[in-house]
Amino acid sequence: MRHQQLNLLVIFDAIMTEGSITRAATRLSMTQPAVSNAVARMREAWGDELFIKEGRNSCPTLFAQNLWAEIRLPLTQLSQAIEPDLFDPFTSQRNFRVSGVDLVIDLSWGTFRQYIEKKAPGISIHAHPYSMQNSVCLLNSAKVDLVYGIAMDTSDMIVSDHLFDVEYVVAYRTDHPLFTDQSITLEQFTQADHLLVSPSGNSEGYIDTILHQHGIERRIAMTVNHFSAVTSIISTSNLITVIPSTAICRDVYNGNLSVAPVPIDFTPNSVFCHWHRRQENDAGHNWIREQLNSTLITAVENHRDKFNALLKKK
Repeated sequence: MRHQQLNLLVIFDAIMTEGSITRAATRLSMTQPAVSNAVARMREAWGDELFIKEGRNSCPTLFAQNLWAEIRLPLTQLSQAIEPDLFDPFTSQRNFRVSGVDLVIDLSWGTFRQYIEKKAPGISIHAHPYSMQNSVCLLNSAKVDLVYGIAMDTSDMIVSDHLFDVEYVVAYRTDHPLFTDQSITLEQFTQADHLLVSPSGNSEGYIDTILHQHGIERRIAMTVNHFSAVTSIISTSNLITVIPSTAICRDVYNGNLSVAPVPIDFTPNSVFCHWHRRQENDAGHNWIREQLNSTLITAVENHRDKFNALLKKK
């Protein structure tokens, strides 16, 4: 392959990764006109339009998508072979994209930003919407670097690291008419109207699968797609919700919500960090993954200790 063709492939890879000629130029430390000129040479050399303008973004043609599927892994391996350890967090200007439920973001983002300001001030981190259904696609297409969520069906190209198990509780307003103490019977549980946090928009969740196995139904009276909405709804209504304790622990500390154990035995979900195998030897990716994982695990453990201590006092 000619050197000029290899340079075009590197620029092409950056445009596909960033979804924008402007962002690709920043990533490559090039001017936007220089990248645009490179795109013109690609179109002439490869006989395809490659990118179609849609607002500020560039939408790849089918030819571009197929080409990228063929060259992105070899390009990554080549780059890592030539410059395997050239990553300095303090001087790096890299951007990382992370997909995760808002609970993960709420638990870790603030603390992690403080860490980055001290140790890696030039690094940028951007949150991407999470859904279990498209997580593998996001990683395969390199739209995100990391996915934080539950276990998912993956190919050999996706790597997963178990971070922590989710401890569920039933949360309800402190003066709820159905409950007079810190316990809920299964009958009370099924009689109540439920709020479900469903990032995907589905009207049934993991708990419903468990209940169905026991021939039990509950009424999902309302759904939301993010955890941050739970307190305002639960504290002003008769709805109850099954929720990770870390999602509402502050409101329990403050007396805004009451909690009780879930009145049915089940194996809790776990939260995993997922990433694509092509980034296994990327020093920058390894660094951001290790630091973010550590921040998240520490936050969960701190909340869990406080939460369990509070429950023991009641």
